[in-house]
Amino acid sequence: MQKMSYNLFLLAFVLGIGGTFQYGLQISIINSPAEYIKSFIRETWLKRYGSSPSEEITTLMWSFIVSIYTIGGLLGSMCVKYMSVTFGRKKSMLLANIPALLSATLMALSRLSGSFEMIIIGRLFAGVCAGLGLNIHIMYVGECAPQKLRGVIAITASTAIAVGKFAGFALGLREVLGVEALWPVLMAANAIPALIQLLTLPFFPDSPRYLLIDKKDKEGCIKAVKQLWGDGDHMAEVDDMIAEQEAIRGEKSKSVCDLVRDKSVRWQFITLFLVSSCMQLIGVNVVYFYAYNVFLKVGLSPSQTRYVSLGVGITEILTTALCGFLVDRAGRKALLWKSHTAMALALGLLTITLALQDSFSWIPYCSAALIFIFIMSFGLGPAGVLCPLPTEIFIQSYRPAAYAFNGASNWIQLFFLGLLFPFIVEGLGSFCFIIFLAYCLSMAIFVYLVVPETKGKTMLQIMEEFNRLNYRGKKGQEALQQNNCSLTTVTRL
Repeated sequence: MQKMSYNLFLLAFVLGIGGTFQYGLQISIINSPAEYIKSFIRETWLKRYGSSPSEEITTLMWSFIVSIYTIGGLLGSMCVKYMSVTFGRKKSMLLANIPALLSATLMALSRLSGSFEMIIIGRLFAGVCAGLGLNIHIMYVGECAPQKLRGVIAITASTAIAVGKFAGFALGLREVLGVEALWPVLMAANAIPALIQLLTLPFFPDSPRYLLIDKKDKEGCIKAVKQLWGDGDHMAEVDDMIAEQEAIRGEKSKSVCDLVRDKSVRWQFITLFLVSSCMQLIGVNVVYFYAYNVFLKVGLSPSQTRYVSLGVGITEILTTALCGFLVDRAGRKALLWKSHTAMALALGLLTITLALQDSFSWIPYCSAALIFIFIMSFGLGPAGVLCPLPTEIFIQSYRPAAYAFNGASNWIQLFFLGLLFPFIVEGLGSFCFIIFLAYCLSMAIFVYLVVPETKGKTMLQIMEEFNRLNYRGKKGQEALQQNNCSLTTVTRL
């Protein structure tokens, strides 16, 4: 067990540093050098055209720099299905580091070259890296974990996101790289995790499930299992993989269109879309936006709020780590519906306290406390639990398409939310939280009433649970009995 945990968690760390860490890093690292980059745009424009750009042009260029990251993420997510099936999980993760290195090179040399366009292209490549790494990392690490550690290993991906956000905030401090002379170095920081992964990941095997089910390499699968899990008896887990391979009956990897149309995975798709793909509607980015103003109201200076942001980042890291310990004890379903309920309650109270912000001196402190409660609930629930969800509810033939759809949906929502969010805030103010409150409350009810528990179950057992939802009515019951009969036969092989 010790050897298994050591090798497996080491792989999780290596995948994290070049995978979801990159996503978290890029989310937070862009905030600190904002004014320096805007000044660089003005200076470059003046040198080229002999006149200073208008404030509208500067804002437009800055908007391109910020928003094109989501376009890159969408492009990367759209390639996940093809790359993960064609090249395998391991090679795809290694290839995802190439756009990261291109991004770092372009942004590091942008000021020397006098080109803000290089920052825009660099951010595009950073998005491609994040779109690939975010989804392939979670799929890879989830497929490498044994059943009893599937939850805690998959949640390391969420912890890596939180650590990435924290690293971005920390590197952006004035005491580190957050000064005008060093902003190109700050923007190129994503090269370091990319190089670390390129040097270390080749020593680890590919996903055992990919090797057995997709490549039909049973010997390679057993070798990978022994390297990651130790020399014990793991044939029960290998037999489950063989049963899953037989259940697929040699079917090729499904497309996103198959995922949407196929009635045999209807409720898996509905769960994926409502609970996981729409995670941007939880409102965590909006809470982060309001946190700055709330902390100013408490009496902190603008320079001090940077350090409070680090505190918020540490809170997210600790709660996602705690989720790793709870997910295989409390169960996925309980953590999800309870955390969504807590978030809905926190958003409701936050709406009230923000509306009364100037009425009483103690109200801002309540708002600050509610922000931390919301972040803790987010870390204990969706941030961690949703990482293993697509791996667990879809069998191998549908899994790459599920991750591709999930990733693309999240990036599209992130883009439109970033585009519309300023107008929503201007129109509704703090009452914009009601939109996210309604979503959190709806998901709490949906998870409690519909979504089956996946803790401690094999992929085929989870598939049977969803089949009871997919096949309803008289014809559905006949199809369910026929399907369960075939699954029973496969399991006995």
